[in-house]
Amino acid sequence: MLTNDRIGGLLLLCFSIAYGALTFRIPLLPFQADAAFTARTMPEALAVLGSLLSLYLIIKPSSDSKPEVAGFLWKRGLMICLLMIFYGLTVRSAGFLISTSLFLLLGFYILGERRWLLLLGASLPVVLFFWTVMTQLLSVHIEAWPSFIGEL
Repeated sequence: MLTNDRIGGLLLLCFSIAYGALTFRIPLLPFQADAAFTARTMPEALAVLGSLLSLYLIIKPSSDSKPEVAGFLWKRGLMICLLMIFYGLTVRSAGFLISTSLFLLLGFYILGERRWLLLLGASLPVVLFFWTVMTQLLSVHIEAWPSFIGEL
């Protein structure tokens, strides 16, 4: 019988297998070939853990209730998925600060928040804080602004 748990388990299993397959595309430096812990270690562990948990969800005994999807907000979910795709396509061209701020603002708006002060207060400081931590403390290069702003 196909239940909510089994549907979720199947989706999680598909995601975990795809994620695990993509871990082999993570490049390793020559000296990391025989290392115990590399850039692939955590993603591989997460893929295995996700696969095991999803298999548990699929094979565990379940109740006889059928999946109920009548109350789901499908339109909101689709809009969030489209927003994530748009964010992924624009983060390099628009820069991290602009695209991530817009992503959070629009995401909160789609989820139902309408108070603009709260929208701005919950998105802009978070984006600035995350960008500062990544670039200043962790030395990760993230392009803050669109490339054409640097040319002006």
